[in-house]
Amino acid sequence: MRIGKTENTPNAHAIISQLRSWGASWVTVHGRSKTQRYSRKADWEYISGPCLTAARDSGIPIVGNGDIYNWEDVVRRREQENCPDAFMVARGALIKPWIFREIKEQRHWDISSSERLDIYKDFAKKGLEHWGADNIGVEKTRKFFLEWLSFLYRYIPVGLLETVPITMNHRIPPIKGRDHLETLMASHDSRDWIRISELVLGPAPENLKFTPRHKSNAWG
Repeated sequence: MRIGKTENTPNAHAIISQLRSWGASWVTVHGRSKTQRYSRKADWEYISGPCLTAARDSGIPIVGNGDIYNWEDVVRRREQENCPDAFMVARGALIKPWIFREIKEQRHWDISSSERLDIYKDFAKKGLEHWGADNIGVEKTRKFFLEWLSFLYRYIPVGLLETVPITMNHRIPPIKGRDHLETLMASHDSRDWIRISELVLGPAPENLKFTPRHKSNAWG
């Protein structure tokens, strides 16, 4: 659940107080309001304050969510006195799915473009296993892969950064990578995303165009 309809009138804590009587066994709180969408930072003070208090009083675990993009984000909040019982990673895992490895090992992984391509190939393999390897299955897999690429392109390789870490909403102009593939993977142009899909799924239909369906890939 989000903190409320607007950031000025958060009411998640009041709802959390009633969740046990409604049969809920735990609650996840995203630190933004409905009207905020993904603009501005998640309100972790509200999560670890009123929401955590309400959850403790109700006897249900609480999971905190919002802007977790680096292993430091988890460690820092885990060390605080008022810490949620667990953390949920959402967009951070869509932009860099290896974030869980970074959290486990507490390090920033300067993953290469070839290693990233291996992840894309694994996604394509599983998609074809699920939807089939015929034309319908290939294009179904491509559809979901392109949606994912609308998040993946936002990843900025650690080796190209002047300072580490950066926040999820950190914006930079299109970058030139350390090789052609890394540059292609950072492209903002959906036509390049289609080209990347062809590396793992073969030629795309002629004149294929793609527009991301979900606005949550936006910067905010």
